[in-house]
Amino acid sequence: TRLRHQSGGTIMAFSDSEVDEAFDYLFKIILIGDSNVGKTCVVHRFKSGQYHAKQQNTIGVDFTVRSLEIDGKKVKIQVWDTAGQERFRTITQSYYRSAHGAILAYDMTRRSTFESIPHWIHEIEKYGAANLVLMLIGNKADEADKRQVLFEDACTLAEKHGLLAVLETSAKEAQNVDEVFILMAKELIARNTLQLHGESGPSENIHLDTRPVIASQAENSSCSC
Repeated sequence: TRLRHQSGGTIMAFSDSEVDEAFDYLFKIILIGDSNVGKTCVVHRFKSGQYHAKQQNTIGVDFTVRSLEIDGKKVKIQVWDTAGQERFRTITQSYYRSAHGAILAYDMTRRSTFESIPHWIHEIEKYGAANLVLMLIGNKADEADKRQVLFEDACTLAEKHGLLAVLETSAKEAQNVDEVFILMAKELIARNTLQLHGESGPSENIHLDTRPVIASQAENSSCSC
């Protein structure tokens, strides 16, 4: 299922099974970052499990849906893949407000895309909801020999801005792609549960650690900052 928002209008198509599909949670996650960092490749890998090396630049916003079962709950995830070009900025900004979570992406082989992340965080803070969950991904981890961004630098940035987590991903090799969306969904479920039970609810229902959780692709482990 895909929706493409262009300046000429909006086209939406759902199959009957997707319209009628029952789910416990529906989360809208927006993917933002500079052009050509691999955002669309990450979305394609998450949606279909496939990798297509050659992708045209996204025009405006592309839309895809995938359902997952997480901790016994049916979760429908809507992913909004945004264009990185400045000329589409007004279109993409209009989607920030309705998102529950935002994944900020950079290309770990291009330092400039990492240096743009504070700008994208500012955009989210300006146009997004106050309680938006933010995560950071460094894509193209399969090209480690071309690395220009240290993982430690990404961890420092994540801690400075209070991001949920940072993971290094490879859409090409399917590294940490599903994990990004699952981690985001679990955090959104946890926050939703906290709201349902109230801050003084039974402690065994949920445990939230508000510090960033840093997951290293190389060690496939996580630690708190």
